[in-house]
Amino acid sequence: MTSRERIKLALAHEEPDRVPIHDSPWAATVGRWRREGLPEGIPVEEYFGYEMTFIGFDSGPRFPVEVLERTDEYIIERTSTGGINKNFRDYSTTPEVVDRPIKTRRDWEEKIKPRLVPDYTRVDWVTAFNTYNRARSEGKFICVTGGWGYDTLQGYMKSEELLVAMVTDPDWVRDMIMTRAELHVEMIKMMLEKGLEFDGAFFFNDMGYHNGLLFSPETYRRTHKEADEMVFSFCHEHGMPVILHSCGNVKELIPDLIEVGLDCLQPLEVKAGMDVRELKRLYGDKLAFMGGIDVRAMAHPDPSVIEEEIKSKFEVAKRGGGYIYHSDHSVPNAVSLENYVYALDLVRQHGSYG
Repeated sequence: MTSRERIKLALAHEEPDRVPIHDSPWAATVGRWRREGLPEGIPVEEYFGYEMTFIGFDSGPRFPVEVLERTDEYIIERTSTGGINKNFRDYSTTPEVVDRPIKTRRDWEEKIKPRLVPDYTRVDWVTAFNTYNRARSEGKFICVTGGWGYDTLQGYMKSEELLVAMVTDPDWVRDMIMTRAELHVEMIKMMLEKGLEFDGAFFFNDMGYHNGLLFSPETYRRTHKEADEMVFSFCHEHGMPVILHSCGNVKELIPDLIEVGLDCLQPLEVKAGMDVRELKRLYGDKLAFMGGIDVRAMAHPDPSVIEEEIKSKFEVAKRGGGYIYHSDHSVPNAVSLENYVYALDLVRQHGSYG
């Protein structure tokens, strides 16, 4: 069975030959694994048999990227959204926000919105087709990817200012989100017309933190719902099930996400209270799940900890299909190569439907 066939069955709530496998190690993690024996010449996704491929486009205002300061420890740079970030040199943590271009509604309407129009040059066509053709030849599940909600707007506005605006001026925030969502629909249309055929869509919008949602379900309905429903419906019309990456505890939002047409929720962050066993019981007939394996268990020195984590969750999550393996976020550099290899051996062992 190819990866494409395997994932299609899982998303359709049918049982394939085994649980599909995908993951997202940090660059710093891959660096550690190279030092611990991961072969230099083999991409990490090939070595571990990851089964999804992602093709995207530039959905931002496309300001020039500039390095403003560089030291042995960090880099301060102006991003393509016009914001300024401070990153550690290995990009191993969330960047520190220095500045953002939108402070007022006028900033949005004059500086950013006019730059968010569909354009052929937003796609690196050579890379896109090379990636596409290679993935097709390998039987991978190919996703178009992008994002238009709160998470991406943090590239334009400081988070605290954005959260206030979502409550005090939801029409403005809805306009920002809809503008980006409409850009996504038009760009995906363009990619389809040029011959890129996608098996699914993988979108991202972090809406939670470890204690719950960053904003209420009602605020989601006022600012996000129309855009999500529009893009998800467009994807379904073109045969693409939708996977959404949303970190943190987003349990309160799941009924709304099901209503707007979400097919699969990822990554199910364990330390935020997302337990795939509970979610499968409550929503497994309507929603597929991807993730939920605690990276802290992967890093634990006692191998029985990760074995129990995978075994106990797979027993529930894989039943009747509807589950794809992924860590509960990204694999951090606290996880050794030896521990990760062992974890994936367990994934294959307990993920079999045979």
